[in-house]
Amino acid sequence: MNDFPEAQHGTFMRILVVDDEELARLRLSRLLQSIEGCAVVGEAFDGQHALEQIDELDPDLVFLDVRMPGMDGITVARTLSDYEAPPAVVFCTAYDEYALEAFNTLAQGYIVKPVQTEQLQQVIRKAQKLTRLHTRQTEAPPSDAERKHITARTRRGMELIPLEQVLCFVADQKYVTVVHEQGETLIDDTLKELETQLAPTFLRVHRNALVAIDKVEALLRDGNGHFSLKLKGGAYQPSVSRRHLAGVRERLSQL
Repeated sequence: MNDFPEAQHGTFMRILVVDDEELARLRLSRLLQSIEGCAVVGEAFDGQHALEQIDELDPDLVFLDVRMPGMDGITVARTLSDYEAPPAVVFCTAYDEYALEAFNTLAQGYIVKPVQTEQLQQVIRKAQKLTRLHTRQTEAPPSDAERKHITARTRRGMELIPLEQVLCFVADQKYVTVVHEQGETLIDDTLKELETQLAPTFLRVHRNALVAIDKVEALLRDGNGHFSLKLKGGAYQPSVSRRHLAGVRERLSQL
């Protein structure tokens, strides 16, 4: 379970702090919490843990150490570059020799320790501007006609999947799969496009998942406090991130 306070999307810059040294995480988290508009929603102690926390917490911004045991920060940033909607990344390290390699990833900042509040404020302002710009650029215009099918290119040619048969859409790095009553099919649409076109009948429940509301049977919680959705007629149970949990509960209460 994560003990950090919840932060409402659109109100705070949601931040994940990644460093293998506990004292470094603690100091950086305290500095960030002192900056208006920032909310530290979690911490991670290595690269693999960072990716797990990003999937679970859906942060806007990740402060990422470079040298860590196992998967290092550069590898984490390269992995995130394959995500459909990655968080912004700022490297925060005691070493300056990785700057060039870091900026060959999607990094939007590089800070050398010891970190100062003014440095943090500058990179956060930059990240906020770029995040808003990315949102405007990726928003698809609303469709004039109600969409009835999902189009997929398969080995059999173009196939039409009736929207009423769709359970959910799941993104895995650069690819989106539609999970439907007949199976699973890879499609060209992005989750952002689908979310814009199919609202309000489909709801974003995770950075990587969009679910048909009328196909939800139950909201499940496991022993570790992680949430997922049981869908009608399907074995796949999409995860619900902490960011989207309140919205999911509200929509399900209206059914």
